[in-house]
Amino acid sequence: MIGAEGLTPAVIKETDAALLAHGLIKIRVFSDQRAERETLLSTLADQLKAAPIQHIGKLLVLWRPEPEKHATPAADEFKASGPRVIKILKFSKSGSQRAQVKKMTVMGNERLTVGGIVKRAKKRIISQKKRSLAE
Repeated sequence: MIGAEGLTPAVIKETDAALLAHGLIKIRVFSDQRAERETLLSTLADQLKAAPIQHIGKLLVLWRPEPEKHATPAADEFKASGPRVIKILKFSKSGSQRAQVKKMTVMGNERLTVGGIVKRAKKRIISQKKRSLAE
């Protein structure tokens, strides 16, 4: 929202952050002057290198392509099929004792169930038709 103070550096900064996160944003302007709203739209588009999409009433729409997101090494760590160490909390049935922390190694072809049991991951089921086409 752009209030009575107009286009301040804080408004530009928040608009830039919203464009970075979403790509397409709507901005509400509390001004009754149409010419002023048009200049706000063109100024924002020029400063933020965005495309002015629409201006309907007091609503401005801006678009900027989202930058490519780079994969972090921590995110790639979970995709690997190798063994990984996980922690399991087992609570006592009475609730009066402390929970036990147990570390387990889960292989790439295993999964952990809700009950804390390690199971082998199931193979993908292939239909008879696809199986016959593959042969």
